Order: sequence, then C-alpha cells, then structure tokens
Amino acid sequence: MDRLSFYRKNIQKVLTEYYEIAAQTPEPDGIESVLAFDEQRDHYFWLQIGWDEDGRVRGMTVYLRIKDDKIHIEQDLTEEGMATELLKEGVPPEDIVLAFQPPAMRKYTEFAVA
Repeated sequence: MDRLSFYRKNIQKVLTEYYEIAAQTPEPDGIESVLAFDEQRDHYFWLQIGWDEDGRVRGMTVYLRIKDDKIHIEQDLTEEGMATELLKEGVPPEDIVLAFQPPAMRKYTEFAVA
C-alpha cells in the first residue's frame, strides 16, 4: 500500500472510531453529527449541523486534509488529539502538520512545519 493510501485509510479509521464513540451519546434534538470523506480531494470532516432554540448550529469537531503528501490537522476538538491517534497508527510525525497552530509556532513541536 502506498503512503497516501495508508494515510487515507488511517484517517478514515480514526475518525470513524471517534464518530462511533460520540454517537453513543445522544445529540440534542435538531442537531446531527456528520462524518464526510472526500478521497478525491483528500478532505475529511466530522461536524455538527442543525437547529436549536438559538438558531442555526454548525460546528467542526475535526477537519483533516492531505496536502503536499502530509496530513494537515486543520481543526481538532478531540480530547486525545488526532495527531496522537495517527502516530499510534504508524504515521510518522514528520508527515503530520498541526495546521491549527500558527506557522511560526510549528517549529517548536515534534511535527512538520508544513
């Protein structure tokens, strides 16, 4: 299996596991969790959409994408962290970008700067 296929498989595995765990807790009425994978463009989302008494609800829990052969973590509101989970699956730290961090701060992490 080539590297990008390996990354796609593991992103989907980790996001699906988190999504299924979260699905065991009922969402508020009118709110729906959505898991979406776009392998053609390499975008992977877990988000909430719907309506509540205050109006429209839309929120991104996790957004990962593959860009320049690296996994860019654009949004991550999980407790453990997607980077930690991807490391456990065998993704090397030099192929993970904490894109939610300012570019100048990334050099202080164990992960790729871009």
